[in-house]
Amino acid sequence: MALIQCNFYSDTLGLSTSMHVILPQQTHNQIGMENVSGQGLHPTLYLLHGLSDDDSIWLRRTSIERYVADLGIAVVMPQVHRSFYTDMVEGGSYWTFISEELPALARSFFPLSHKREDNFVAGLSMGGYGAFKLALRKPDQYAAAASLSGALDMTAHLDNMKSSPLWRAEMERIFGPKIAGSENDLLQLLKDNQASSGPRPLLYQCCGTEDFLYDQNQSFREACAQTDLQLTYEEEPGEHEWGYWDQKIQSVLKWLPLRERK
Repeated sequence: MALIQCNFYSDTLGLSTSMHVILPQQTHNQIGMENVSGQGLHPTLYLLHGLSDDDSIWLRRTSIERYVADLGIAVVMPQVHRSFYTDMVEGGSYWTFISEELPALARSFFPLSHKREDNFVAGLSMGGYGAFKLALRKPDQYAAAASLSGALDMTAHLDNMKSSPLWRAEMERIFGPKIAGSENDLLQLLKDNQASSGPRPLLYQCCGTEDFLYDQNQSFREACAQTDLQLTYEEEPGEHEWGYWDQKIQSVLKWLPLRERK
C-alpha cells in the first residue's frame, strides 16, 4: 500500500486543508503483507472522522492500512474539523466541500473510480452521521454507507443537550435553530429516499449497547424499518471508544459490496 498525506487548497472553504489517502499497490515479496491492486481506477472508501479528531485519526487508532491491503481499494480520509459535514450557518461550507469538491479533487490527484458501484463512505460518531448524510443525499454517487456509533438523530441529540448551553450554542452555529425536517435530518432523509424512484444505497449500522448514542441509533433503526432501504444492523456490548471501532471497521470492510476486479 501507499500512504499519502495530501495538503491542498479548498476553494469551497477558502483555506488550506488536508487528507490522508491509502492507495492499493501490488507487491510480491513484502514481509507480513499481501497487497493487491487491480487494473484501472480504484474503488474508493471515504472514511470520515469524529467530532474531536482529524484526517489522521483512523491511521493512528486502527490498522486500517493493513485491513484494506488485500482488498484493492483506496481509502480517502478528509479533514472537516467540528463541522458535522454541514454547510455551517456560521462557518465553512463543509457539506459542499465533502460532497462536491473533495471527490473531484481526490479524483484529479489520484486514480480513483467515479462509478457509483465503486464508491462507499463510512465514519464513526460525527462521521457516521456524515456517512449516512452523504449516501442519503447523494444516492446516485454512493453504493453503500456505514455508520459506527453514529450521531444519527440530531434533533434528539440537541434536546438531550439542553443542559449544556455551550454545546447547544455550537450546534446552532452549525445547523441553525432547527434540524427536524431539514436536509440535515437523517430521519427526514430516510423518508425522502423512500419516496424517490432513484437508486438507494445499502446501509450498515452498528453501535455498542453501552454507548451514549445507543438510543439515537435505535431511533434511526426504527425509522429505517419503515422504509424499504436495506439496512444491516449489528449491536453488541461496547462503548464509544476505539477498541470497538477498530473491531467494527473490519466488519464494514467485509460487508462492502466490492466488485471482483481483474
